[in-house]
Amino acid sequence: MYICFFFRNFAPDFAMESICAISTAYGTGGIAVIRVSGEGSLSIVDKLFVGRSPLGEAKANSVRYGQIVRDGEVLDDVLCSVFRAPHSFTGEETVEIACHGSLYIQQTLLQWLIDAGCRAAEPGEFTRRAFLNGKMDLTQAEAVADLIAAQSKAEKDLALSQLRGSVSNELGVLRERLLHFTSLIELELDFADHEELEFADRTELTALAAEIETKLAALMSSFRTGNAIRNGIPVAIVGAPNVGKSTLLNALLGEQRAIVSDIQGTTRDTIEDTLVIDGILFRLIDTAGMRDTDDTLENMGIERSRKAIERAQIVVHVFDNDANDDALLNDEMVKGTIIEVLNKADLLKSEGVKELTNEGILISAKNGDIEPLKQELVRIARVSMQTSAVMLSNARHYEAVSRAHDAIVRVQQGLKDGLSGELLAMDLQDCLNALGEVTGQITNAEVLANIFSKFCIGK
Repeated sequence: MYICFFFRNFAPDFAMESICAISTAYGTGGIAVIRVSGEGSLSIVDKLFVGRSPLGEAKANSVRYGQIVRDGEVLDDVLCSVFRAPHSFTGEETVEIACHGSLYIQQTLLQWLIDAGCRAAEPGEFTRRAFLNGKMDLTQAEAVADLIAAQSKAEKDLALSQLRGSVSNELGVLRERLLHFTSLIELELDFADHEELEFADRTELTALAAEIETKLAALMSSFRTGNAIRNGIPVAIVGAPNVGKSTLLNALLGEQRAIVSDIQGTTRDTIEDTLVIDGILFRLIDTAGMRDTDDTLENMGIERSRKAIERAQIVVHVFDNDANDDALLNDEMVKGTIIEVLNKADLLKSEGVKELTNEGILISAKNGDIEPLKQELVRIARVSMQTSAVMLSNARHYEAVSRAHDAIVRVQQGLKDGLSGELLAMDLQDCLNALGEVTGQITNAEVLANIFSKFCIGK
């Protein structure tokens, strides 16, 4: 059972209200869908629907053809899909009306439904009701929003995996096993007068705590990759001035995003844009040329370049045959994978070509000959995405899992120090609570309001 509070702006019986919203994207299209959910939805729509028989007589999961009519005025021919509680997205009685995609028809139908007794839905309210009615947990509800916002195949796959319960299943198993031991320790406290009684085997609890700590640490480590998939894998394009970094950025994006000039120091700040290659979203960062200079503004750009390099999962180190920047990158600065790229292949002669490492790539950004680099970006990204079957991509999940990890580490230390069951129980409960916050088993109105306010209306 989910433990939560109702939203401040909702009446206690808000789940009884029928709500409506346009569920398709705003604008004119071939078809639009208006969703109605809540008790009495069928009877409300029946005030406007004219077909062979009323929707109230329709079987569950069926579609009826008819017209939307009010006061003798026919608005449109429609298809009404009928879903009966609890077998619907929200767990409530639901009707989805497919009409023609005219903005006038959509807005008029929505107004007629409100006049008939519906209330306009708030952002994310359909998904919020699905969560409150136990149709999905909070990680799955958040995955719905991520799936809608997905810009790449990798982001879609990650959201779909979480919607199917990858994160909640993983944490659910850990929480259930931990809850068993917590119950046994709590039972010991009930028999505090009998100190010789020990229901929770400390050896088994030690092994379980170690296993849970390992799994939580792995989940925390997966966040960097999961977050990159969700927001774009950060790729810093770095190198000395005039090696073609901005030209390369423009070639990758297929547009003149950055200013290209022979004058050193033209790029004085980082420039960011996103690019999808083979279903993977990359966040490209063109950096200022790295060199020693007395120019204050250019030095500020170089400092931002260093920070971009530290954040990047992939660093594309661009140089040409004349560049002398062997000491540009150091191990402390780079946290990601380095790709060495020798640019201006169109100008190189057969002899005197700067020696590349085994990972080096020869390109001509000016001529658009960059396919080998794109392939290498995809290869590295796919390797990183295969590091974990279950990934965290949500900052809220990461923060809660981090607190759970800290709590289980305290349990491990407490077991080593021989702490009493009462103190162990406190840390075990902290771990359980943190894990419960991820899936929504423990939450509050403020957290829920913040999560669902970011949804689009109609979902």
